[in-house]
Order: sequence, then structure tokens, then C-alpha cells
Amino acid sequence: MALTKASIINADHQKEKIDCLFNPTEYVIARSNSWKERTSTGKEVPALTFSGGGARTLTMELFFDVYEKDKGDVRQIVDQLWKLMTIDKGLKNTKTKQGRPPLVIFQWGPNWSFKAAITNLSVRYTLFREDGTPIRATASVTFQEWDENVQPQNPTSLAREPGRMRREVRPHDTLALIAYEEYGDPTRWRILADENQIEDPLNLVPGTILSIPPL
Repeated sequence: MALTKASIINADHQKEKIDCLFNPTEYVIARSNSWKERTSTGKEVPALTFSGGGARTLTMELFFDVYEKDKGDVRQIVDQLWKLMTIDKGLKNTKTKQGRPPLVIFQWGPNWSFKAAITNLSVRYTLFREDGTPIRATASVTFQEWDENVQPQNPTSLAREPGRMRREVRPHDTLALIAYEEYGDPTRWRILADENQIEDPLNLVPGTILSIPPL
């Protein structure tokens, strides 16, 4: 059985995907809740009031190595990660009109994905060619789960237009199956492919939000 590569997908521009050269050896998922203390006279332990839940974070180290590639430069790969933390002026907040970095999906196999924004990234370069070109690096990445009410803008912003519904791709979904469930006719999968600008209908990413146009 072939090894499934983990990947980081730009959720706003899904043609942009970074395939991990080596899968992570471990990762950490964490979450914190906020509680406020309310002191009470004469009591040693204060009462706690729940004030809200925090987003989950996913932390991992990703290893990149281009040693065997002639004139390879590992920065060509790492720069794709930095791009996911760079403000994209085409992705504007509807209220502030300010740009933002893209949202991402960390995908490893068909059954697990993590929708997030990259909040922290540090890169350690550990091997170099004689001319100083880095060829090996370890990236420490922190993903923070995104608010489900904030949807990627391209192409899924079409789902907000009048007469269109939205649907999240589930593991093992196919366009034909979705067309059958939404329209009662699996042969209408081409409508979904055209609407969502899907070039490879056999490579659906779980967690993607599809626009479902009316017939």
C-alpha cells in the first residue's frame, strides 16, 4: 500500500497545495477554555465562571530535505509556507475591508483534516551546500482552528449568492454521489464541477465547502 502524504491546502485557492516531503512523526492537539475567578469573602478557593471556549490548536514539526536534488534549494518549499502567513489583499474582511492571510486545511489521508489558520511558523535550517544554499530544514508550525462561520472566499463564496446552497465535502464523497444526494441524478456531477472550478473530480478534499447551484 502506497504511503499517504500529508499536505497543507490553501482553502481560499485550492489549486495551491504543499505536499509534505516527509510525514510528521508526531503532532499535538490542544485546547483551552476561559474561566474567570470570582472571589468570595472568607473563602480560600474562588468560584469560577465559564466565559468561553477556545479554539483547538494543532502543532507539529515538518521536515524538508532536497539534498539529493541537484542545485536544490529547500527555501523554494519553505517559501510556500511563509506565503500562507502573508496577507492576501484579495481576501478582504467584509466589515473592515482589510486583507488577511489565507485559511488552510491540513489533510492527512481521506478520513482526517484540520481547518485552520497558521498562527505561528519558525524554520530551522540545518544543512547547507558549499555556497551556503540551505538544503535541509525543519519547520515548526502551529495551526489554529477556524470559526466555521468564516468560509473561504474562492470559489466557495459563490455559495452565498441567492439560490445557492452550501455543502461540506465528507470523507469518501464523490461528485457523482453529491449530485445524486442533491439532485437525485449522479450524472449531473459536471454541474458541480463547473460551478466550483474542480479540475479533478476524483480528488475531492474533505472539509471543502461546495456551492450547490439550482437546476
